[in-house]
Amino acid sequence: MPPPVISVEGLGKRYTLSHQKRQDTLRDSLTQGVRALFTGIRGGARDDKEDFWALRDVSFEINQGDVVGIIGRNGAGKSTLLKILSRITEPTTGRAVIRGRVASLLEVGTGFHPELSGRENIFLNGAILGMSREEIARKFDEIVAFAEVERFLDTQVKHYSSGMYVRLAFAVAAHLEPEILIVDEVLAVGDIAFQKKCLGKIRSVSSQEGRTVLIVSHNLSQIATLADRGILLDKGRLVTDGEISQVTQEYFGRNQSATSEFVAQTSPDRPHLHRVKIITSEPGNIQAYGKALTLEFELHHPEPVPEAFFSFQTLNANAQPVAHLWLGSTTQPFAFQPGTTLLRCEIPFVRMNVGLYNLRAFFSGPPGSPFFEVTEPPLAFEVVRLDPPTVFGWRSEACAYYEEAAWQIRNPSAP
Repeated sequence: MPPPVISVEGLGKRYTLSHQKRQDTLRDSLTQGVRALFTGIRGGARDDKEDFWALRDVSFEINQGDVVGIIGRNGAGKSTLLKILSRITEPTTGRAVIRGRVASLLEVGTGFHPELSGRENIFLNGAILGMSREEIARKFDEIVAFAEVERFLDTQVKHYSSGMYVRLAFAVAAHLEPEILIVDEVLAVGDIAFQKKCLGKIRSVSSQEGRTVLIVSHNLSQIATLADRGILLDKGRLVTDGEISQVTQEYFGRNQSATSEFVAQTSPDRPHLHRVKIITSEPGNIQAYGKALTLEFELHHPEPVPEAFFSFQTLNANAQPVAHLWLGSTTQPFAFQPGTTLLRCEIPFVRMNVGLYNLRAFFSGPPGSPFFEVTEPPLAFEVVRLDPPTVFGWRSEACAYYEEAAWQIRNPSAP
């Protein structure tokens, strides 16, 4: 059994945060300056400092040919981990052993020299990866064709758009034959057609060429499509390491509210959404496909609202709106008297595909006026299928809805 290409043992990264007291007035600034003068002479007070662990006690191994998705909320430590594996930053504790050449795309333009042309940067990046000039030249035409930057090949890359940066950077990283390819979010900058091309290339370098890929993306459908294994980070610690579907479900579960009701913590003296309650067909915020889903909204408005509009969106697990329902229109708004208004919305037959969903609510006055409130209450529900599975059994990222339709089939050539 060959040794793992990546071995991480007890990895930790600590940053020191400084907190300075804010001076709101000129008098505060002058007073603080005088104090600093005297305390500095006496070697006295300094800014408050705090240790922040971006990673703590993280351990795992990755074998050759694995495609691993790194999953977690913002601030979970994903990018810090990839920077350590890319040798951009040093760990505070533990160690990471890398066996093989690493090509990283951690942000737009990583590894590019802005004063050099695209052509020169291709050779520079290849040299950084330890390739000879002959090896780079052999791949050069393939890189240029993939990146689609022929016209700008001899232009300094500081004049490139972010999309051109990404196309060239990915083409270089994927074609110069690194043993390990690390990609962090940057594909979100490219257009849809190029993203598809990149995803196809990632699949080929892993399945056909046996290279190892680590990928971070907030588009979990991309990760679920590409990766066979996932690592879930939360607040700098490794929570789950396993099969990708298991890890994504763990991620959704940790971010799903345990309650089916949201109540605002404050009661401002203005129109606002005070309460949201979701009534699913099954216990535990579980909504069966094909059954009714009911939503209740409580609006507070201490003053009359002569023209009111209310709507809400349903967002999927990738924060993409998949449905929008509203009450009131530009031709038929409704009015609120001072006090509280209760709204109840029933969706009699839920056709949303399986997966986790959240809500975003909009409460406003007449068109063109500012919103009273746009809110995303921490309230989620999960759609499951309790009926027999469909023929295709599409995953949640494959489609948003299953719609009913009437079909007609004709075969004029039939005898």
